[in-house]
Amino acid sequence: MSYSKDLLHYNVGDDCPVFEGLFDFCSMYTGASLEGAMKLNNNACDIAINWSGGLHHAKKFEPSGFCYVNDIVIAILELLKYHPRVLYIDIDVHHGDGVQEAFYLTDRVMTVSFHKYGNYFFPGTGDMYEIGAESGRYYSVNVPLKEGIDDQSYVQVFKPVISNVMEFYRPTAIVLQCGADSLAGDRLGCFSLSTRGHGECVKFVKNLNVPTLVVGGGGYTLRNVARCWTYETSLLVDENISNELPYTEYLEFFAPDFQLHPEINSTNNANSKQYLEAISKHVYDNLKMCQHSPAVQMTHVPGDFFPEEYRIKDEPDPDVRISQEEADKMVDAKNEFYEDEKDNDKEPVVENKDP
Repeated sequence: MSYSKDLLHYNVGDDCPVFEGLFDFCSMYTGASLEGAMKLNNNACDIAINWSGGLHHAKKFEPSGFCYVNDIVIAILELLKYHPRVLYIDIDVHHGDGVQEAFYLTDRVMTVSFHKYGNYFFPGTGDMYEIGAESGRYYSVNVPLKEGIDDQSYVQVFKPVISNVMEFYRPTAIVLQCGADSLAGDRLGCFSLSTRGHGECVKFVKNLNVPTLVVGGGGYTLRNVARCWTYETSLLVDENISNELPYTEYLEFFAPDFQLHPEINSTNNANSKQYLEAISKHVYDNLKMCQHSPAVQMTHVPGDFFPEEYRIKDEPDPDVRISQEEADKMVDAKNEFYEDEKDNDKEPVVENKDP
């Protein structure tokens, strides 16, 4: 009886049940986001990807909406050790309420969420008038959308809003939540985005050239989730991939088209051009109330337990021979034609003289 009361008290059950391996599950996806943030802090990469993360509904004391631990909040807290301002962008069909709640009172994190709002759609938060409080007033940006929004309309509101946010806030790091339940045909979603339209938002953020942690999120039609995040990975690593899916043991799940970008059925778009323009104007007016690029006072920075070997080091002296251990850690480039340092040495030329 006491156990049941504890579960009810912490909102465990229904959409967030207890299952075997729960702790390991939470540790792995949260640890991956945390390591991505640590690598960004130490300049070990400029883009870190964790598709298993992005569980944006979890709160400090309770799970919510299939989310047990909010890995995004933990990763942002790690980024704040090195970065004065962090921008959080959420393109999941559901409002990123857990992240907004965590940073609602601070100006060091600006949260921007594009989501379905109204008609009791989960989680019921994300009105455009939720703008933050105290020091965080005007640093919570919500773009409430209606059902059926397509690529053109979504990009019409996404790019101006993010451009204005970058102009006023000037973040030094970005966390991008790429929930795939905003795609057309999702079992729990109601938007009409294609994989190309969804990926256009990712490409736009990548081109801002700010250190970025990319995480997953929702997505309940699995074949489309796989398509979406595969395509967006290719965008993030600048690799062109074919629209025709390669033959694998999972190919049958992508019938009948077997393509990366399947055709989507058009639905009624309830978002008029005037409505989207009004939202963009409202966001812009609020951003003008923000302090431009808020600075951070000198404070104690918690220690970093990131291993020293992960940090980017200066280029070694080419005239000094490296140890075998260091050579084993090196990653060969695809265009490398020599096996080791000795392989490109010229063999002495021996002239054969006729007797």
